Amino acid sequence: MRSMPAAAAPYLAVDTSGPLGSVAVGTDRGVLSRAFLDRQGRHAADMIPCMTQALAEARVGARDLAGVVVGAGPGSFTGVRVAAATAKGLVHALRVPLWAISSLAAAAVAERVAASLPGLPAQLPDPGPDRLRYVLFDARGDRLYAACYWVAEDAVKVVVAPHATRLETLLEEGPPAGAWFVGDGALRHETALRAAGRRVLPPPAGVPTADGLLHALGLCDSHPPVADPGRWEPEYVRASSAERVRSG
Repeated sequence: MRSMPAAAAPYLAVDTSGPLGSVAVGTDRGVLSRAFLDRQGRHAADMIPCMTQALAEARVGARDLAGVVVGAGPGSFTGVRVAAATAKGLVHALRVPLWAISSLAAAAVAERVAASLPGLPAQLPDPGPDRLRYVLFDARGDRLYAACYWVAEDAVKVVVAPHATRLETLLEEGPPAGAWFVGDGALRHETALRAAGRRVLPPPAGVPTADGLLHALGLCDSHPPVADPGRWEPEYVRASSAERVRSG
């Protein structure tokens, strides 16, 4: 992992964009501790206890944090708001910077994160040299939140920016050749994707986590902190006008 904005300084990361929320404390040298929010509908109530647990296990005081990293979405509207509000409150109270990383990017690097997710294997079969990860989050019905990333040992680059779409539209547009599809949206539409000649990786690939946020931040050459955390809002990624007309 490349050096994060302040080398060896501890960061607190939180992502609740999906059903499984998580909190992690880590530095440029790796993750020190983590805690999972696995009770759906209870992310708001469980957030602070999980943060307290992760900080205690890492032996890091809140005042020792160099910054907070939050999953910026898209995903569950309520979950994304919970993480955003908590992160904004923390950086205001602690007077530290806030970094906002796309939850889709966190999902793209999930395979490279060492954490074993509850109920899932810690490692995946090696998919080979292909580094493209097309992340699909289920947005209900045939709607998807999507983005494609090129992921290497020392970098992560956006190939297709986060956007709202439908599976039919995405396939018509022609996803990059060689991309592996990951995420709960890919799993939901796995049969259709495979019928279209596309490849799908199972979890933990495609699962957004706080570990993934820290990893993604460490791989960015230049990812500045949020200029004004008080005014910052998550990436809800609205559908285009064409998509809204089609869904009406």
